[in-house]
Amino acid sequence: MWIYPLTFVLSFILSLYLTPVMRRAALQFGIVDRPDGRLKRHKDPIPYLGGIAIYLSFLLALAFSFEFDQEVLGLLLAGTIVLLLGLIDDLGFLKPWVKVAGQMVAVLVLIRSGIFIKLIFLPTYASIPLTFLWLVGMANAFNIIDVMDGLAAGVAFFASLAFFFVALLNGRIMIAIMTITLAGSLLGFLKYNFTPAQIFMGDAGSMFLGLMLGALAMIGSYTEKNVLGFFAPVVILGIPIFDTFLVTFVRWRKGIPIFLGSPDHYALRLKAVGLSLKRVIWMSYGAAVILGGLGLFIMELSCLYYVVAVLGLIFMTGLVAIFLLQRVKVE
Repeated sequence: MWIYPLTFVLSFILSLYLTPVMRRAALQFGIVDRPDGRLKRHKDPIPYLGGIAIYLSFLLALAFSFEFDQEVLGLLLAGTIVLLLGLIDDLGFLKPWVKVAGQMVAVLVLIRSGIFIKLIFLPTYASIPLTFLWLVGMANAFNIIDVMDGLAAGVAFFASLAFFFVALLNGRIMIAIMTITLAGSLLGFLKYNFTPAQIFMGDAGSMFLGLMLGALAMIGSYTEKNVLGFFAPVVILGIPIFDTFLVTFVRWRKGIPIFLGSPDHYALRLKAVGLSLKRVIWMSYGAAVILGGLGLFIMELSCLYYVVAVLGLIFMTGLVAIFLLQRVKVE
């Protein structure tokens, strides 16, 4: 359909235009990420507000696409809540419990809009808490992987494309439009965020992407071919989920708070073993493409034994990677 390339190109062009605008605004008002010599080791201050450019290009492109129904309004309202929450954190500092509380309010908006985990074998009293866990987890997972130029935006771009194909297979036009529009916004932003980055998305952008992708993933139907197809979105979003588990595990072993910043992310550990920044980024993009393809493969497989085998292989690969990466010494 013509609507898909149209919204993709429109959001891409808007993002190309709005990202430099947000960069100039951030520099003018001093909204920048300053190097601290510990975790933030870039040479010069880098402006924030890239997340605002992603959000605005996404929203404006959707405004020309279709009428907003209850689900779309719920998605946009929840996304706006976490975006503003992240923006406040970018401008100053929010305690972790305040951010989590705000994220839970956004999740409540989605649930009241009828967007929550819906599995035949899962009762409502279990699906609602699981929805909170999934969405709050995804909002923070993308925040966690946003530690390197182009990493979070690129991973989100490939995940958006994967969910676009999921929506096409499901015949969900609305979700297909939203995912491809989000992909266009991210691609335009990546022109300025890829190394060496000229602008960062900040907490506003990473939390918005995490919540939006987590919510869009829930709307899809995955179990028509096999009962384990609901693992497909977990696989598609495997990179932020993997890094969250790695960081949590390493910090727990060190005895430091989970929300305390530390160089324990997989990308920084790969860089510590001698890989260049660009190589780490391209490896991450390759892994995102592979996981997106495997997610679609799992969703379409009719043989349950093959599904179990693929999921088992992915799980074992993740465990081996965690074992090897946690042994890497980082400063």
